This record gives sequence, structure tokens and C-alpha cells, in this order.
Amino acid sequence: MSQKHKIEVALWGGLKPFADGNDKVEVEAATTGQMLAAVIKKHPALEDHIEAGVSVAVNGRVIASSLTEPIPEGAEVVIIPQLKGG
Repeated sequence: MSQKHKIEVALWGGLKPFADGNDKVEVEAATTGQMLAAVIKKHPALEDHIEAGVSVAVNGRVIASSLTEPIPEGAEVVIIPQLKGG
């Protein structure tokens, strides 16, 4: 398994207020699942929103549902909240 490394994660949409007003969070992780868990650990108020469903983009590529997708060092990582409406 890959070694954990620092990742800067951008928070889009309405997620910022649940991360103490931050639009970026720095965590240590090697995979998308580790990254999401680390973001929740750092900002527990994001848990409900992440559990409700988010998209994760790594270097511009949306990761559909894999929590084991590796995140390379220096990658641009974005958490995008689920769109609601009809």
C-alpha cells in the first residue's frame, strides 16, 4: 500500500461552513477513502455531508465510487457536494 503523504483538499460549494470557514483542508492520506476519513476527523461537522454523498476529483478526474483510488503526491484534490434538486 502507498505511503501516506500531505494532501491539500479543496472544499467546494456549501462545505466550507462545516470546515470552520476553510475552503481548503490539509490531511495525510494515500487513497480517497483515507483522505475522506482524515477530513472528517479534522472537521467532524463535514461527516453528514460526506456520508450523504460527495464526488472527489483528483487532478480533474472525478473518482466515481472507489475509496481505494490512490492519490499521488502533489495532486489537486477537490471534494464536491452532491447536487440536489430536480
